[in-house]
Amino acid sequence: MKIVETYSHLNGLEFLLVHQPALWKELKAVVADVDAEACKTKVSKEKTMAGKMLYSPIAMNQAFKERLGANGWNESQVGYWVTKDARLIRQTLTLPADEQKRQIEAVGEMPIYSYNQTDFVKERVAVEIQFGKYAFVAYDLFVKHLAFFVGDRIDVGIEILPMKSMQSQMSSGVAYYEGELYNVVRQGRGVPAVPLVIVGVDA
Repeated sequence: MKIVETYSHLNGLEFLLVHQPALWKELKAVVADVDAEACKTKVSKEKTMAGKMLYSPIAMNQAFKERLGANGWNESQVGYWVTKDARLIRQTLTLPADEQKRQIEAVGEMPIYSYNQTDFVKERVAVEIQFGKYAFVAYDLFVKHLAFFVGDRIDVGIEILPMKSMQSQMSSGVAYYEGELYNVVRQGRGVPAVPLVIVGVDA
């Protein structure tokens, strides 16, 4: 595969180029090492593309997982405590998890444990490979990356998406770079409040 486009949100790419150039170079090498054509293993059952060979999200995800794992990118979780009181959540959400729980209990509310998980984190950089349905991208950008950033676990998040030209050779409903770029830009320059690099790839 190859990187066709990148979008830097809140100077995410600039941060990588200055503070983590080796990681950015490594990630580009991982993308280049994935053979997209070898992942064209899904036989379409959709009426408009019946019998056509499509790029398989499962195969592409596995190819990225193997290569990122071999380079030391590992799964990570960030845990936190929630409650039904919005005011209390605002007061505690930037605190360490143990302190969140203590403060929620201190006012007589019930703390509920929750967490977000990211598949690939290395040296405070998170990567999400997203060849799935478009709704998952919004969750990555506005929940996962943001939660890890607010929790001081990462400095920047990277979202890898297919370009429209590649997505058109996949099952319907898969997110694509141009569409998700529009969604981010539409929110305004400061939303989501986490430095990001959105990456568009193609075969």
